[in-house]
Amino acid sequence: MVRMATSSGAARLDPDASAGGLDAFSVRLLAFEDAWSGRTGAKASAIRAEFGVAPARYYQLLSAILDSPTALRHDPLLVRRLQRMRDSRAAARAARTFRIDTQDPID
Repeated sequence: MVRMATSSGAARLDPDASAGGLDAFSVRLLAFEDAWSGRTGAKASAIRAEFGVAPARYYQLLSAILDSPTALRHDPLLVRRLQRMRDSRAAARAARTFRIDTQDPID
């Protein structure tokens, strides 16, 4: 579903991949996430070594893959687990409040 361009690092949706299944890059990315679950360590450096992209870009690509119905058909348990994790992190970020001290310390 998401294909990585070799020179620019940009991703694009591949319409041919949605008809027949996930493209090789998407399968690799899901396999990496599945293998990484339960492990500890420097995931950011592993992402750079494996895919050659920054971790922020990796998570953008992963999110696009998780939203595709093709990925859900490919591995429903993994995709739903990753969707739940992503959604719970987003909810936790949205629930954070930033305290602003309204009292003037110089009274």
